[in-house]
Amino acid sequence: MIDRLVAHVLGIEVRLLACQARLTARTDPEALHDLRTTVRRLRSLLRPLRGLPGVEQLEVAAARVGELTTPLRDREVLAAYLFEHHQPEAAQRRMAQMAEAYPAVSASPELDQLLIILDAFPRFLRAAQRQGLLKGLSKRIEKRLGKQWKHLEEALHDPAHDRHRLRLLIKRVRYGIDAYPELDRLPKAAMPRLKAAQGALGDWHDCWQWLARAQEEADLQPCVATWKTTMADAERRADRVLEKLDRDCFKS
Repeated sequence: MIDRLVAHVLGIEVRLLACQARLTARTDPEALHDLRTTVRRLRSLLRPLRGLPGVEQLEVAAARVGELTTPLRDREVLAAYLFEHHQPEAAQRRMAQMAEAYPAVSASPELDQLLIILDAFPRFLRAAQRQGLLKGLSKRIEKRLGKQWKHLEEALHDPAHDRHRLRLLIKRVRYGIDAYPELDRLPKAAMPRLKAAQGALGDWHDCWQWLARAQEEADLQPCVATWKTTMADAERRADRVLEKLDRDCFKS
């Protein structure tokens, strides 16, 4: 288990370094997305390890990279939507801002700090192993993953459930299992249902966010009517998928 964990950390480090190089080159439209996905996978790997040496510092560093890149990725996704829906001027204005953002992320102190701490983390794991701090690690991780699943169940059964929180909890469960597939104890139907729910909630979240931006960014006004309709459709689709998730994975 510990060997696989160290190998996973090293693999994440290699992917982050590749993303950094791609951002510096400014030629890869998927570099920022891949960077964020890799950081998210790192955070999912770390969440069940909280309390071990070095984990808190690495979590904080990863969170800072997430905070730095979230508004940039939001702008990138919006620009792609505007291009696809015949709003080239509005899209181009946003992509022009991104041209400088990519190398800025690559050279940012947040990303540098994350890479420095991540490079040292395998040594922390091996030191903790020698000190006997990693005994029962599989059971510890499995317990944390089970708690994430339980929190999702509770949120899903809350009559006043919040779509934002459900989306976050679904992502945590999905990425947690991706990080530790050998500890997957979920029902067989869980992963396709979770993926479908995350997709529907993601569409809803995009429209919700864009409608809020349109109140301050006048060039988005031509899209408002479409976003309202799309958001309502995504809400209904999300509700149907969440009902299936509840029926297939939580009800006996």
